[in-house]
Amino acid sequence: MADTYDIIVIGGGPGGYVTAIRAAQLGFRTAVVEREHLGGICLNWGCIPTKALLRSAEIYHYATHAKDYGLVLNGTMSVDTAAVVKRSRGVSAQLNTGVGFLLKKNKVDVIWGEAAIAKPGEIVVKPPAKSVQGAPIPAPKGAKEAGTYQAKHIIIATGARPRVLPGLEPDKKLVWTYFEAMMPEKMPKSLLVVGSGAIGIEFASFYRTMGAEVTVVEVLPQILPVEDAEIADIARKRFEKQGIKIFTGAKVTKLDKAADSVTAHIEDGKGARQTITVERVISAVGVVGNIENLGLEKLGVKTDRGCIVIDGVGRTNVPGIYAIGDVAGPPMLAHKAEHEGVVCVEAIKGHHPHPMDKTMIPGCTYCHPQVASVGLTEAKAKEAGYDVRVGRFPFVGNGKAIALGEPDGLVKTVFDKKTGKLLGAHMVGAEVTELIQGFVIAMNLETTEEELIHAVFPHPTLSEMMHESVMDAYGRAIHI
Repeated sequence: MADTYDIIVIGGGPGGYVTAIRAAQLGFRTAVVEREHLGGICLNWGCIPTKALLRSAEIYHYATHAKDYGLVLNGTMSVDTAAVVKRSRGVSAQLNTGVGFLLKKNKVDVIWGEAAIAKPGEIVVKPPAKSVQGAPIPAPKGAKEAGTYQAKHIIIATGARPRVLPGLEPDKKLVWTYFEAMMPEKMPKSLLVVGSGAIGIEFASFYRTMGAEVTVVEVLPQILPVEDAEIADIARKRFEKQGIKIFTGAKVTKLDKAADSVTAHIEDGKGARQTITVERVISAVGVVGNIENLGLEKLGVKTDRGCIVIDGVGRTNVPGIYAIGDVAGPPMLAHKAEHEGVVCVEAIKGHHPHPMDKTMIPGCTYCHPQVASVGLTEAKAKEAGYDVRVGRFPFVGNGKAIALGEPDGLVKTVFDKKTGKLLGAHMVGAEVTELIQGFVIAMNLETTEEELIHAVFPHPTLSEMMHESVMDAYGRAIHI
């Protein structure tokens, strides 16, 4: 009985531990298997520590622009790289400890090691291999050891890892993934970022603010490829104004490594070639699901393009085996993983939750300026056959934005002209990652433009731009 559970979750990242806690709340005897870090990549090497780094960059930016706010800072501003990294790692460590506490509080057992599914209802856990930093990580106090465990329901939440392209293989010294980019021994004077998704743009923004010469290369014609084209174009102009060099419709064909620098060969879509030499390269060309060594092939679990195929509530094609989070496909976001896990265990309990609706999952990029969105872009809405109304409101028309010294940005809304349904919302500018949830809630409540127009937004706030954008879609904007 001691090694038998109702639910075992493989993976202790944000999707895995939230799933395990919700399962325990529902009365299931639950365990989570983890080989390296409670909290997973997001808490330890992704979402959280990068935000700590970006916060340091933000403070540095404001300090070096104090004169813009009527302030004079005496003395020389400089970056203490070791201290910046130490703070970031400390934030992760604090939250890692917190996850362990939450699991213990909810009576979720932690099994320390690497799991494989021997057959439906049974997993075999081996001692953990070396961590991403090269050494085994000690098990948390009270964790169960490797062995064979049974569970009626097995939920795979093994996350994802950086995608590696031929010729761009990371070497931890000159060519980095996000692991190395979060722990630089010193700030590079120049940097090439390959890929302009959220990870690439966040690192480009961080290092540029810290003083590095930054170049971004994106194979697609638009940076931030999943975002609305108009928003991405505004963001690009802001990045370029900051001094970031951006090449779109281009690819890195070759890297020539020297002792302490890299020469990158870049080719655009028309065949034109050029080279740039930088101190470091960050490969940010996406992530790939961790589906290997789980026994999926032997069990006949269906996969597609490196991800496990599931239905709307996390079930695979094999009874008793489920998947959630990055390993179950895009969008590969922590909040998607958490919600997907909750839906999965509530379905197992028989609660009949609403299946995951991926069109209502917000996306945020914490660069400067910030970018946030939910729902369909204007182009995607038109492709889907909607006759649309589009509203826009610029930051420069908002009193709070001007007072903050952040007058650059845009709030954009997309509505179905026929029904007034909010199809999508897209933002670029200060604090938009905190604003987007208002539109997320509105979409989940099936709010129409009429209800949004009649809502009273507080003044003076940035949120007033959300209201004005909606009104602009219907010819009623006041402040433009």
